[in-house]
Amino acid sequence: MNRQRVCVLGSTGSIGVNTLDVLARHPERYEVVALSAMSRVDELFKQCLQWQPRFAVMPEVRAAAELRDKLREAGSRTEVLDGAAKLAEIAAHPDVDTVMAAIVGAAGLAPAIAAARAGKRLLLANKEAIVVGGALFMHAVEEGGATLLPIDSEHSAIFQCLPEDRATWHERIDHIVLTASGGPFRSRDPKTLADVTPDQACAHPNWVMGRKISVDSATMMNKALEVIEARWLFGLAPEQIKVLIHPQSIIHSMVVCRDQSVLAQLGTPDMRVPIAYGLSFPERITSGASRLDLLTTPSLSFEEADAVRFPGLHLSWQALRAPEGSTTVLNAANEVAVDAFLNGRLRFDRIHAVNSQCLADVQPGDTGSIEALLELDARTRVHALKLALQLP
Repeated sequence: MNRQRVCVLGSTGSIGVNTLDVLARHPERYEVVALSAMSRVDELFKQCLQWQPRFAVMPEVRAAAELRDKLREAGSRTEVLDGAAKLAEIAAHPDVDTVMAAIVGAAGLAPAIAAARAGKRLLLANKEAIVVGGALFMHAVEEGGATLLPIDSEHSAIFQCLPEDRATWHERIDHIVLTASGGPFRSRDPKTLADVTPDQACAHPNWVMGRKISVDSATMMNKALEVIEARWLFGLAPEQIKVLIHPQSIIHSMVVCRDQSVLAQLGTPDMRVPIAYGLSFPERITSGASRLDLLTTPSLSFEEADAVRFPGLHLSWQALRAPEGSTTVLNAANEVAVDAFLNGRLRFDRIHAVNSQCLADVQPGDTGSIEALLELDARTRVHALKLALQLP
């Protein structure tokens, strides 16, 4: 059997590390061709020594130079490439079969689209690529004949509940239900959220994630982005996407069929499960995750997604019904607001204010190209930063 040649974009983040963990369990099936990281030189250096990829990519030139020197001294043959454009180049490289798109934020848009246009097996962990790209991204998937496989646990769950023949999805689905843990502040009085610290916001009760996505989980903006992602992945109308709080994170999401049958995917909260499924689809391989023991699993409970406690969640439907490009505005505003919060420049309870105001203020305009979307993204970031610095 020929080994599947894999490129892991964002290899030092939590998704990237978990991907490499799964790959290490199946050396006969997979070969790591390329790795990338933004600025974590030491972590990427160690990964390169272990995996000996043909390429390592770092968008930051200084970081790439440092990595290049370290690998040269270690006698590694890995070629280090620098610059953001190289991410797209490697994602579309003819020697790559599968791309794990795990770069956080809008920076992952261009390489994800490049992989799609090149017809790769595209494992999409970067939800912002489809939130920002929307129609442009899905057109690239169709145009390139790519195999698009969602890696977010919720979207993977929906995908696993549906037949392989995508043409039948529309006639089967009444609506879908994305589940959400509710994060660390599910039962906290909303009036006390002004005092939340970054460490508190990043202390997720069920999942181990990076700081940005952990804050998004605490505000439920992560779920808002997932609503937008689901609209494009599964071709659904906004009103066909529902959200329920499910604190145990055992049911990862559900499909409600037209006959009112409910299909659900269950498992332990471990990202290696959807990663392994994406790598091996339509087969299944061992992931390293622990087995779900229904006899010891606590009772499963569900709650309404409270609009007072989690107002950011409801911006997703607002953005989907607004002019095309509004989801790009929402994503850019949120990235700036979260960064301002993590750096002590914005209160936790003001993140929503920045996001909501940007949706009202920024007019999308042209969204027909990557360049236009990135210009809109940049324009929104300027406005969001101005708002973040003005709010008390």
